[in-house]
Amino acid sequence: MIVSAGLTPAWQQILRFADVSLGAVNRALESQWCASGKVLNVGLALHQMQLESRTVACVGGHAGQAIRRQFEELGCRAAWIETRNATRVCTTLLRAARQPVTELVQNAESISDQECQEFFDRYTELVADAEMVVLSGSLPPGVPETFYQQLLQIRHVPAILDARGPELLAALDAEPLVVKPNREELESTVGQRLDDENALIESMRALNSRGASWVVVTDGPDAVWATSTREVLQFNPIEVSAVNPIGCGDCLAAGLAAGLAAGRDMPQAICLGMAVAADNLRQLLPARVDRQTVMANAARVTWSRRD
Repeated sequence: MIVSAGLTPAWQQILRFADVSLGAVNRALESQWCASGKVLNVGLALHQMQLESRTVACVGGHAGQAIRRQFEELGCRAAWIETRNATRVCTTLLRAARQPVTELVQNAESISDQECQEFFDRYTELVADAEMVVLSGSLPPGVPETFYQQLLQIRHVPAILDARGPELLAALDAEPLVVKPNREELESTVGQRLDDENALIESMRALNSRGASWVVVTDGPDAVWATSTREVLQFNPIEVSAVNPIGCGDCLAAGLAAGLAAGRDMPQAICLGMAVAADNLRQLLPARVDRQTVMANAARVTWSRRD
């Protein structure tokens, strides 16, 4: 079983427009609502890939109820921690056949000490039977930056951590198998611009030296980089018709976990993750990927070792 855990899910509204103009009335051509946020996207992608998985997340209010209903309708198994504060609502604005996407993000509300402990206890129960875990998302106000570190120390199980900033750095002592920020998140974590490949690789290697066995960094439509203490790998995304890029990084994490759990080596697991991300890119709703398409496309991802 693969466990996807995180404290900041979202109820997502997706609005598609012919165009968007600031300071004007914009009428949507289409509107959709869906469960989203990093932790839910990972769980949904694992479910779509027909893997045994369980999602652990905090939900509250009407948005939380909607998330519960959608997971139940999809048959996606989850352990919910009910919170006093409502789950955040985020909005994606898509312009027909045009990029970039505009994302309106509501920050997550705080969770109580009791709710945080309930999450910790539920995760502890599930990780006892897990062969892989994916921890993802920012931490709500008041949650200690060592929270992911504490989760990783419950049981030594291969872990993918998709986080940034102090919570990422604090978790390195627990030696996660993979940390997976995007390039912007890595820049925020290390506190500097990474304007060229050398600066990027140097910052990734610094995380390796502090405990991460592998560092995988995405950069939108550009190359994916992976480093260990001994290797530097570059992966080239496959081209697909882009519809909605939201959730691509989360889907890569899910595919990476799926590949590693199936016994693939790291390069081949990353190829599978990139195939999941590519299929997500061509969907309107995040993480609603097609397993057959993903498996076929994984072989199309090319990669190389760098000196």
